[in-house]
Amino acid sequence: MKYEFEVPGKIFGKARPRLNSYTGVVYTPTKTKDYEELIRQYFLIKNPGARTLESRVSVEIKAYFKIPSSASKNEKEEMLENKISPLKKPDIDNVVKIVLDALNKFVILDDIQVTKLTVEKEYAREEKLLIKIEEY
Repeated sequence: MKYEFEVPGKIFGKARPRLNSYTGVVYTPTKTKDYEELIRQYFLIKNPGARTLESRVSVEIKAYFKIPSSASKNEKEEMLENKISPLKKPDIDNVVKIVLDALNKFVILDDIQVTKLTVEKEYAREEKLLIKIEEY
């Protein structure tokens, strides 16, 4: 079984848990929870009636970042040809974490099933995530 979907818009990485200093409660920031839910919603739109994958899976994540308006014409061309990569936040490991946490107990039973992982950050005209999940 193979699923592929796109999440358009600004890319967020997994934020660290926060501590409420008054109550002592540790919580996940709202922005992180909202982005995880957005990933799940785009998965459902593209893959209605999908079943949860139960064996090992391969995950491919491509994070496409918008080309800065300050870039020169030559730089823009090199960015679109993937000769210049985005060296900016969010960190690639935080992108992986937010995607896998969004899919956890939803598309896959647990992220321990992920035995192959490919992640790239590239420039594009529009910012988006492209996610492929394949049982193999």
